[in-house]
Amino acid sequence: MKIGRIVAIGGAVISVLGAIFYLQGQSVVGPQSSFMYSNPEWTTHGFQILVAGAVMSALGITLALKRI
Repeated sequence: MKIGRIVAIGGAVISVLGAIFYLQGQSVVGPQSSFMYSNPEWTTHGFQILVAGAVMSALGITLALKRI
């Protein structure tokens, strides 16, 4: 059960970072001096990171529930 929680928390952190990167690419958050600000490439990267984190969280939750 412990490994499932660790994977789920790690996935949640990765998802949050992906959301921040996505929003910076969309010019919503972050300083204008950032290389990610208003950069369509980082919009794509951020979304991919967000999805990977969500999949990782779902896997962690599944692992945690299967051990019960």
